[in-house]
Amino acid sequence: MTTSASALTPDAPDLEAALLPLMLWLSPAFPVGSFAYSQGLEWAVENGDVRDARSLGGWLVDCLTFGAPRADAILFAEGFRAAEAEDWRALAEANDLAVALASSAERRLETTAQGAAFVAAARAAWDCAPLRRLAEVERVSYPAAVAAAAAGHGLPLEASLQAFVLAQVAAAVSAVVRLGPIGQTDGQKIQATLIPRIRALAREAAGSNLADLGACAFRADIAAMRHETQYSRLFRS
Repeated sequence: MTTSASALTPDAPDLEAALLPLMLWLSPAFPVGSFAYSQGLEWAVENGDVRDARSLGGWLVDCLTFGAPRADAILFAEGFRAAEAEDWRALAEANDLAVALASSAERRLETTAQGAAFVAAARAAWDCAPLRRLAEVERVSYPAAVAAAAAGHGLPLEASLQAFVLAQVAAAVSAVVRLGPIGQTDGQKIQATLIPRIRALAREAAGSNLADLGACAFRADIAAMRHETQYSRLFRS
């Protein structure tokens, strides 16, 4: 373990110890390229599904309740518990399942490109055994990568889940702000409104298992697929 990571030990799994690492890892400045992805929202904006703050808020509520963010949170928890137990086979299986469940080619690109980038950046400054194990895997999902780092440094599961889901919501809102239908103030209002739902999802996922997996946000999946052939694009997904 590097010197910069030595302050994070399994002996200090409290929320205060978790805050700064999670803020760093899930900051837009952490080099995973999250700014390059819209989670299919670029097509949703062009098609008129997302046209203002109200429609974006509804879209994100549906995704948190039924879509990929919920599935990713459950897979994050599964990977976290495997890494915490040093069950490397279970960690690899949770990671492989997360990759396999990506509903489109661009969604798979989004999770694996960010996962690989996270592992590379985190290992340079925050190395730990779970990250070293994931580095041996051919394709790394983003939820598994962040979960491995959090478990490897003894951070609490529910706080890590809250930060992870919030970062996904913030990235989606940022994409729509850049696409033009809403401004920055509306973006902040949407995120503030979604905080209770993010906390609820984190609690649910922390007590979940793979039997709880399931998604039915079909319009979001269609948006991700349609984006692959969208004529004019700013984003990679």
